[in-house]
Amino acid sequence: MNSCESFATVIAIGEKLLRECPYYAGQQPQTVSPVCDSGCYTGTDVTETPYDFIITAFEGEPSARKIILPFRSDLVERLNISFGDIVTGRPTGAGCPVQHVIRVIEADPVSGLITGHVVGPAFARINCDAIDLGHYHMIGFEGVANVVRKEPEFGCRMPFLPALCMMHRTHTGLVNMIMHKSYGIHVRVEGIVIL
Repeated sequence: MNSCESFATVIAIGEKLLRECPYYAGQQPQTVSPVCDSGCYTGTDVTETPYDFIITAFEGEPSARKIILPFRSDLVERLNISFGDIVTGRPTGAGCPVQHVIRVIEADPVSGLITGHVVGPAFARINCDAIDLGHYHMIGFEGVANVVRKEPEFGCRMPFLPALCMMHRTHTGLVNMIMHKSYGIHVRVEGIVIL
């Protein structure tokens, strides 16, 4: 292997284990997802549904930020969910059948909103204290928009693809924040539905 990216690819297809990485040294696993270069992002998903942009992670973060609301928002306060906790659940209502594992960045005990990174099932398997939310509302995504067809437009409902989406399915949401930064287009999209 000549790079971490090529090693991650071999891990993703099951030919190697994360613990075989010479730099891993036993710490908690990092996000390991199938590596997808720009050739994977053709502007259409697995069902040939088009999307305008991809929401990717901010530099140094493992995935785009995901904003969720548990069906029982009181769980955030009752279970004292806070930064660094691992929560699991399924985004019911948006059309996603996949159970997600999220590392919490921020949890608001008043509103119940949780912002975090989707980190993958290994975190839940090694963390006995993972909190199962059951089901949650998928409120939004925040990250860097990589334009494929059309730049995000404020106030418009637009089709997009979250980078590393396991289903590789087009999502749609209302663009409610755009900031042009030195690293790209900082965007937040809410009201998520999977097409």
